[in-house]
Amino acid sequence: MKKKYEDTDIQFNINEDSFRELVRQWKAKSDKIKLGGGEKSIAKHKAKGKWTARERINYLLDNKDDFIEIGTFAADGMYEEYGGCPSAGVVCGIGTISGKKCMIVANDATVKAGAWFPMAGKKNLRAQEIAMENHLPIIYLVDSAGVFLPMQAEIFPDKEHFGRIFRNNAVMSSMGITQIAAIMGPCVAGGAYLPIMSDEALIVDGTGSVFLAGPYLVKSAIGEDVDQEVLGGATMHSTISGVTDYKMPDDKTCLDKIKSIIGMQGDKPKAGFNRIKPALPEFDPKELTGIIPADRTKPYDMREVILRIIDNGTWDEYKEGYGQSILTGYARIDGWAVGIVANQRKILRSAKGEMQLGGVIYSDSADKAARFIMNCNQKRIPLLFLQDVTGFMVGSRSEQGGIIKDGAKMVNAVANSVVPKFTIVVGNSYGAGNYAMCGKAYDPRLIFAWPTAQIAVMGGAQAANTLLQIQVSALESKGKTIDPDEKSKLLNEITDRYNAQTSPYFAAARLWVDDIILPADTRKVISTGIEIANMNPEIKPFNPGVIQV
Repeated sequence: MKKKYEDTDIQFNINEDSFRELVRQWKAKSDKIKLGGGEKSIAKHKAKGKWTARERINYLLDNKDDFIEIGTFAADGMYEEYGGCPSAGVVCGIGTISGKKCMIVANDATVKAGAWFPMAGKKNLRAQEIAMENHLPIIYLVDSAGVFLPMQAEIFPDKEHFGRIFRNNAVMSSMGITQIAAIMGPCVAGGAYLPIMSDEALIVDGTGSVFLAGPYLVKSAIGEDVDQEVLGGATMHSTISGVTDYKMPDDKTCLDKIKSIIGMQGDKPKAGFNRIKPALPEFDPKELTGIIPADRTKPYDMREVILRIIDNGTWDEYKEGYGQSILTGYARIDGWAVGIVANQRKILRSAKGEMQLGGVIYSDSADKAARFIMNCNQKRIPLLFLQDVTGFMVGSRSEQGGIIKDGAKMVNAVANSVVPKFTIVVGNSYGAGNYAMCGKAYDPRLIFAWPTAQIAVMGGAQAANTLLQIQVSALESKGKTIDPDEKSKLLNEITDRYNAQTSPYFAAARLWVDDIILPADTRKVISTGIEIANMNPEIKPFNPGVIQV
């Protein structure tokens, strides 16, 4: 791989220094989150003879460095009144076990005894969704005290709440998706259905237990005195009830058995996405941190990003001279054929000689992107969206030129696309641009953000001024006079609050993105995404419905 930028390139170095600080913040936050409930809680957990959730996952994996975590930052900054809930109390991700790609879901019992908070439920459902979309075997490492009762109303009864997990167990079984559950700690109440609705259930002697009601509730409900082992321990369920299939002496043996079961699984038909021998990018992906401007309003060439993600010599641009505010083209990533739709952040000059802002979608760009997306569906080529978009062009000229019609055409093509879609939020992701560039609402198989990402209805400055006008008008309508100093203070408060909500961590905490990754990991994420998508052979016919021309 070549390097394009030298140490003497001042702007590159400024950008790189800025990104280095973002990486430092990302690592510090990530490291803290991965401690789960903290050192004391981990020590108590291990004193019971149990491994932590991350230790269990690492032992299962053929190569822990290939693991792609989902939702590391889930619930970040949330539930502070309850002491927080790092990673939503559950660790999820895609990894290779005995040569097979699998989804792994492991309760972290160091966080509130593995209790299910609302975001824990949402995260588990996202893991199951990925498994269903890609026909991935799914492994549940169960160690949970059940629903977090103080928040039961936000996780118990609705369609996308806790019960949906068991519905998905049943649906995945009907789809022929392998589900294996290991009961490695408590498994209580409704949660007891998850392992037993799986294909095979293992239980660890001495630490694992499963029952609809624990000893205290049994005593309260029917007056029976019974201890945990007799009620739902490993020996009882493995010899009397027949609820579990394997009784294992410890965590290690239990995980070894899972590896063996997965290793026996036969191959199934594939989707048949095209792949050839991989090649490294032409330019070093490490340079990506110096390409993205420290000032997010500054332009840059998105082709420089693309050339550090794709295999060397494979960029084949589509309609290069037309609709230049979106780049479209065919390429390969780790050997996989892929169609790329990317926002161009350079300031451009249109065919009519008009200046065009970088990162804005114009009518001709939307028209081009829609046609390219349809072509990729016709050819069964997965799609990659690289987002750095401030929205669609506004103004009388754009409206008269049919920007809504052309934007709708692009949104339609994205929404009805049947090939796997993957999204990386590189920078801005504002307004309807988020939708057109395959935001979370448009079912990307995986969606990740770089630390430079921002997701919002509009940019911070625009939004803050709009919100200020609304708030000032409301105060003035009540007869209050706002002097310039008060207005400035109010603007700063609004700006800080709004900017906090556009942070990639705010988005990742709510699973608007699957995780925040470093730019150099983009190739690995996309390659793995296409590899698992290839495991599902079922692709529906492409039918975009009614599109205005």
